[in-house]
Amino acid sequence: MPESPTVPAARPTPSAPAELSAEDAKLVVLARGARGRVGAVEGAAVRDQDGRTYAAASVALPSLTLTALQLAVASAVAAGAGRLEAAVVVTEASTLDGAGHAAVRDLAADAPIHVAAPDGTVLGTVVQ
Repeated sequence: MPESPTVPAARPTPSAPAELSAEDAKLVVLARGARGRVGAVEGAAVRDQDGRTYAAASVALPSLTLTALQLAVASAVAAGAGRLEAAVVVTEASTLDGAGHAAVRDLAADAPIHVAAPDGTVLGTVVQ
């Protein structure tokens, strides 16, 4: 069995909120919708290099736990995405989870990851 990569335990703290483009604002709406549909802890959305968007909610099962951002990235990869332009996670936390951060960075070292509150207010942006 191959070794699984180590997922960073650090929770990156977002910097001051960036001015959202119309396309990034759309990601906030999609992430809020994904979270709200199932009453999940988190919702997330990503946009790939072709402008396609993928939204997901966090999953917590006895045999599987995924952050919303991990699932959104996995959906993008499963659809053939090779790069991400931007990501959003809607959460009650004030920081970004390490696993979701790592998943986005697997496809884009410089894509902004916007962290938003459940009401859609952008709390900050992680750029590293």
